[in-house]
Amino acid sequence: MDEGRDRRARAPFGLLRRLIDGRPEDTRAQITRRARVLVTLSTGLANLGGALVVLLFTLVVPNPGGHSPHRLQTVNVWVFTAYVVLAVPVGLLLGERFFRRLRRLVDRHEEPDRRERALLLYGPLRLMAVHLTLWGVGTVGWVLVNLPFSALVAVKLGLTSLLGGLTTCTIVYLLAERLLRRSVTTALRSGLPRRTGLPGVVARSVLAWALGTAVPILGLMVLAVGSFVLNRVNMHAFAVAVLALGGTALLVGFGVTYFAARAIADPVESVRLGLARVERGELDVEVPVYDASEVGLLQAGFNHMAAGLREHERLQDLFGRQVGEDAAKVALEHGVDLGGELREVAVLFVDVIGSTRLAAERPPTEVVALLNDFFAVVVEVVGRHGGWINKFEGDAALAIFGAPLDLPGAAGRALAAGRELAVRLKDGVPGLSAAVGVSAGEAVAGHIGAEERFEYTVIGDPVNEAARLTDLAKSRPDRVLAAATVVGGADPEEAARWELGEEIQLRGRIRPTRLAHPRVPDRAAS
Repeated sequence: MDEGRDRRARAPFGLLRRLIDGRPEDTRAQITRRARVLVTLSTGLANLGGALVVLLFTLVVPNPGGHSPHRLQTVNVWVFTAYVVLAVPVGLLLGERFFRRLRRLVDRHEEPDRRERALLLYGPLRLMAVHLTLWGVGTVGWVLVNLPFSALVAVKLGLTSLLGGLTTCTIVYLLAERLLRRSVTTALRSGLPRRTGLPGVVARSVLAWALGTAVPILGLMVLAVGSFVLNRVNMHAFAVAVLALGGTALLVGFGVTYFAARAIADPVESVRLGLARVERGELDVEVPVYDASEVGLLQAGFNHMAAGLREHERLQDLFGRQVGEDAAKVALEHGVDLGGELREVAVLFVDVIGSTRLAAERPPTEVVALLNDFFAVVVEVVGRHGGWINKFEGDAALAIFGAPLDLPGAAGRALAAGRELAVRLKDGVPGLSAAVGVSAGEAVAGHIGAEERFEYTVIGDPVNEAARLTDLAKSRPDRVLAAATVVGGADPEEAARWELGEEIQLRGRIRPTRLAHPRVPDRAAS
């Protein structure tokens, strides 16, 4: 379990989150069905709750013209109740049209398309518009019913219903946006619209302030103005109205502010957790994109950054495989300059015996498979002893010990690798034979070529000597030869494993070379 999931599981609302978002492996159809049920229930309950609050305030808030007839209050309660009974199912049915369109798109397309993304992004706004229309119709109708009896009562009921409807519809928007988040994140994986016109961070903050602070204060101001202007409001009734309005404002304001804050905090938290994983070296990370606002663009930007880091790591890995990890590290840290430096290095050269005949007698695919097995052993053995493969030359490989980074005991490491290679290649790749030559000395190591194309390599007498020793080793039983100077520079334990032989003149060299070979067939390679 990753840090984000573990944190959510321990959170107080962890169970509610899992109920809303479902399981990670849910299909788009399952996500849509869950969102449909949750949005329908939540919008229905929000409108019923808003209607009850409005009805409560119509009874608690004192009438500006004094006491209204009991018959008028009864008529208002019945008219309001009848409209709510009719309007709530109508709102749910209109919301169901949204999910029918969404379900058709999900069933028709395997991947989310542009229409599905637009439908989901604008879904909360459209649902809010539907319910706001129903609240508007109800408010106008309620005002018209009361207008013949009392204009002041009609204004009071109109303002109460209008403010309650605005608050309820905003809660519907925030709830729908949260409940549709999983569907939106699934749809936005395939692309993010550039411009949507949907509320962003500033608009959500202002909306939270308006409904959590401005609307309640406006209601208190209307009460105060009414009591001053009309001077017919009972002090006890005024106090009850203020307490009811203040208590409701505290509860509703907290809910609106919390949902608006979570709409901003959740995506920021997801990016923070993603950055923590990247800091730990986990580049295979992607955060869900919640919407197309600024925070959604922030999440999408993080995903683009993570993808760029993964690409950079992949290129760096390929670069290291091409030129060697040490050479790649030096090039990335210090840059690349054509030229070289003198270094004391040990060189190991390994070459396949009879490769021409092998290519003539076997199919090309079989030859390639054999060579891959051969090079796999060479790379493993050389790497274990601290060296690296500078280049592959057809059926041969050149290994370097001591460049581009210093390597203590490079001569002894190269000799140990040569002995082990003779044993490993004989046992692990029986389909071919190979010879090994080891030399050491001063050579030039650096980047050779042109500005447009270059490579890191080692040039010098040790390279030539190792190649000549490899040619000579092809005719020797143990298939391994080293220069006596290498043995002389090795640690005593490794030098004791070698036996000095005759001195010969290698082709292309000025000075004679004294040969060395393993004392006994060393099958317990170090």
